[in-house]
Amino acid sequence: MPIQADQCSVIVVEDEAFLSKILSERLVDEGFQRVDVAGNGEEALQKIRSNPPDIVLLDMILPKLNGFEVLQTLKADAKLKTIPVLILSNLGQDQDIEQAKRYGASDYIVKSNFSIQKVINKIYSILNAQGRPVE
Repeated sequence: MPIQADQCSVIVVEDEAFLSKILSERLVDEGFQRVDVAGNGEEALQKIRSNPPDIVLLDMILPKLNGFEVLQTLKADAKLKTIPVLILSNLGQDQDIEQAKRYGASDYIVKSNFSIQKVINKIYSILNAQGRPVE
């Protein structure tokens, strides 16, 4: 039986306040149980360690620690490495996408090609693929 969005949590790691607000509000509207927001890499790691989410939505260009550093840190931590990470970034070069996937990103969306609905659909798809069917 699929779990509901209200049984899942997500953290939006995005330093662009407007985009962060839009994404987090849409995730709340979608019914996610908990939606956290972090504006830089250090804050993201702190929040993820203290209250691990079901999925991380991660920008790559961040203050303090960039997205690659956050991703590497998460995937090197035995307690956090299974948390899926969806990248949403302006870095759209093939080498950036390949590097993020090598570091353990579940999927990658380039900001110039995204819609909020596409992000929501990817989150559901990733959680479903992890054996956490969401509707």
